Amino acid sequence: MLTALTLRPNVSCVNIDLMSRESADHATYHHGDLRAALLKAAAAEIERSGYENLSLRELAESLGVSRAAPYRHFEDRRALLAALAADGFDALTAIHHKAIASEKTPQDRLAAAGRGYLAFAMERPQLFRLMFVSDLLTAGAAPPDPVLIKAAGESYEVLERLVATTLDDPDDSAIKAATIAIMSTSYGFALLRMGGRLKPFMYGQLTQGELVDTILSMKVTALPRGGRRKGRGKARS
Repeated sequence: MLTALTLRPNVSCVNIDLMSRESADHATYHHGDLRAALLKAAAAEIERSGYENLSLRELAESLGVSRAAPYRHFEDRRALLAALAADGFDALTAIHHKAIASEKTPQDRLAAAGRGYLAFAMERPQLFRLMFVSDLLTAGAAPPDPVLIKAAGESYEVLERLVATTLDDPDDSAIKAATIAIMSTSYGFALLRMGGRLKPFMYGQLTQGELVDTILSMKVTALPRGGRRKGRGKARS
């Protein structure tokens, strides 16, 4: 009896503390504001320390909410990272659309989109890595997030349409091959520059702007339709 009476005040204190923490969370962030705040804080944090080191606990502490609060909006750390990557792909899609609206010729639109892509990688390198290097879009222990899949797919489709407008009489295979070639070139350059792998002896007197212009001026020439069929026929023989 004495033990029960001794414990009861402590349990009440714990309950009151938890309730006050949850009330503080709700008082500070209303109607989804905490979700937005978590994404904003996460975006800043991954640029400081890399997406691999992101901690939901530390995010909660930085925002002054309980450790449990983030889990009301994200199932786990991976879910938050997926939402962050989806926002990144939406931003990239907006960059492509801006290029389409601001330039007159198909080649200039594609170049503007590429310039925006490389600027995005330069300005937000860890978000870029999260989008294109992490395993978030790889089928593994956890299936990819549907919202992320949709955002990444839409971004790529806009790029594919941009590439298609620059090709002469293309079929679907030509468009897909050219898009992959152009994306691979820009992606590879972005990672080389991001990782400090472009050394002075490699680029000499070229400025960063001149390097970017050179990368974006490379034109992919698709094989003619007959040539592709002929090549496939030789491969089978």
